[in-house]
Amino acid sequence: MEETMFDYRQYKKTYFMPPVDCYDWVKKDCIDKAPIWCSVDLRDGNQALIEPMSLEEKLEFFEMLVKIGFKEIEVGFPAASDTEYQFLRALIERNMIPDDVTIQVLTQAREHIIRKTFEACKGAPNTIVHVYNSTSVAQREQVFRKSKEEIKQIAVDGAKLLKELADKTEGNFSFKYSPESFSQTEVDYALDVCNAVIDVWQPTPEHKAYINLPTTVECAMPHVFASQVEYMSKNMHNRDSIILSIHPHNDRGCGISDAELGVLAGADSVEGTLFGNGERTGNVDIMVLAMNMYSQGFDPKLDLSDMPGIAATYERLTQMNIHMRHPYCGKLVFAAFSGSHQDAIAKGMEWRKEKDMDHWNVPYLPINPEDVGRTYDSDVIRINSQSGKGGVAYVLDQSFGIKVPKKMREDLGYAVKAVSDVEHKELSPEEIHDIFEKRYKKFVPDFDIVEVHFRQVDGIQTTVTVEQDGVRSVIEAGGNGRLDAVSNALAKHFDRSCRIICYEEHALQDGSDSSAIAYVGIEGGDGRNYFGIGIDPDIIRASIDALVSAMNRSMQ
Repeated sequence: MEETMFDYRQYKKTYFMPPVDCYDWVKKDCIDKAPIWCSVDLRDGNQALIEPMSLEEKLEFFEMLVKIGFKEIEVGFPAASDTEYQFLRALIERNMIPDDVTIQVLTQAREHIIRKTFEACKGAPNTIVHVYNSTSVAQREQVFRKSKEEIKQIAVDGAKLLKELADKTEGNFSFKYSPESFSQTEVDYALDVCNAVIDVWQPTPEHKAYINLPTTVECAMPHVFASQVEYMSKNMHNRDSIILSIHPHNDRGCGISDAELGVLAGADSVEGTLFGNGERTGNVDIMVLAMNMYSQGFDPKLDLSDMPGIAATYERLTQMNIHMRHPYCGKLVFAAFSGSHQDAIAKGMEWRKEKDMDHWNVPYLPINPEDVGRTYDSDVIRINSQSGKGGVAYVLDQSFGIKVPKKMREDLGYAVKAVSDVEHKELSPEEIHDIFEKRYKKFVPDFDIVEVHFRQVDGIQTTVTVEQDGVRSVIEAGGNGRLDAVSNALAKHFDRSCRIICYEEHALQDGSDSSAIAYVGIEGGDGRNYFGIGIDPDIIRASIDALVSAMNRSMQ
């Protein structure tokens, strides 16, 4: 094989399957109960920013997390820097931690770091002290150059010190342990280390401890992680006294799948960030996980109803940008430009009204955009050169109350697409409305009807005064209705077809005045269809104006 810089042969699997098959998680088809959500935005997310947040920015972010509904929030690595230390002290001394919220702090399994961490936590109402050390083959061999037993002893010594200092420090403490790089650690060895820590802490069902399994570097397919989690869950000491937590990263782009399958496999808690910010390709996105539950009819225990507000605050505080197609929150995530998609959405929304449906099931929309603070007129059906007649009609209906007849939609759709195609841009509802009026109402006419009278004899008889090029002509004709009679008069005067093929009208709210809008389509002398509209408080006048508009268009 020819040598290349893109050489797959230098890589091999770095993960380990459990020593026995663990596939019970496959039998479950959904997550019907929200896990404990632990936000790590203020630690894992913050340390991944180009410019970490300031003290006041972190305080504002913390308040947003509380408002959303997080009950566990990792607030930092207080021994890492003075900013981290002062942030934790500010939360405590300003009484910003609600009674039902537990803060979490991270520390390496090193004595001086653990001691400073407890110093920072003094007086906090409820704190999880999260201690970790790396256990993977690469870390043991390359970084620490220690044996399995020596690495396990680091974990045990750290666990003992946590227990000792908790008894001496003001506050209510719980403990969490992570075998960092769990994803690249032999699973039976990770279990051995975790059980050794559990044996030190001796948790009870009344005072549980946490074991956290991080995919520090995501290196395997999601089903592998699920099997690893299931093995740990089934073989862990004091399982009824353990909250099993997972902390997925996203190196393979499968963080969401890792988390969801991990919960099916036995995880009780998920650590992650809003919008997936974190080291390298990011942490698992808790917002997406929660909304995935919501979209299947289960309570995620987080309030994400103001998604635009949450996203705006996140972007301002972190200086990160949310991708326009990010699930549930991206600016274009509900947008449909395709004509067939728009048509299906519009018909689905009409079906909901007709059937008075009590559950959501609309084509191409997994959730109701309004549930997360989005609107149909500006977020869902959007118009460009790829759009179709149904989408254009939907926008006019939603934004202006204009209900374009079906026979008229194709003509309008092509007119709108032509403008978008030439100008190479998306069109706003206002621009679409402008095209609609210019095409069917406001163009310069060849003629106008300045006066019309009706009398009921053998149907309807009409006398129509037509003005063209400054010359007025009076025509008489009959028909089976007023509009039919006027149509026959125009056909007689101009000696060309004016057969009505489409007529609809409805009330139109325009400011404080209620007018009527009429739509008329005719078959012109060339066999093509032409359309016009009329708007007037008098429905007869509106109808005549629409007919005049259509006839004028057929003559241009």
